[in-house]
Amino acid sequence: PQAVGTGGSDLPDLPAEFSQSEQFTRGVVGMARSQDPNSANSQFFIMFAPAPNLDGQYTIVGKVVGGMDFVDKIKKGDEADNGTVGDPDRMIKVRIAADGK
Repeated sequence: PQAVGTGGSDLPDLPAEFSQSEQFTRGVVGMARSQDPNSANSQFFIMFAPAPNLDGQYTIVGKVVGGMDFVDKIKKGDEADNGTVGDPDRMIKVRIAADGK
């Protein structure tokens, strides 16, 4: 099994889909990737605050529509270490709704 946060899966990587109209604002969910724009696979990130420098650079896959108060409580590591924490939090239950409800 993969360690928490190490990524990778047996499924193919996702091709980049960069929207010019969607912006990386608080609550937006984006796909993590390497330097290759077409390398998104199994890791994602949730925005705590706006980051306009990510607009048009990463694929947006959704937005938190409820429970952002729980997202705010996720442990945050040192920015210089890419946010790594020694004992990371886990998501126990996540519901994905295609209609945003």
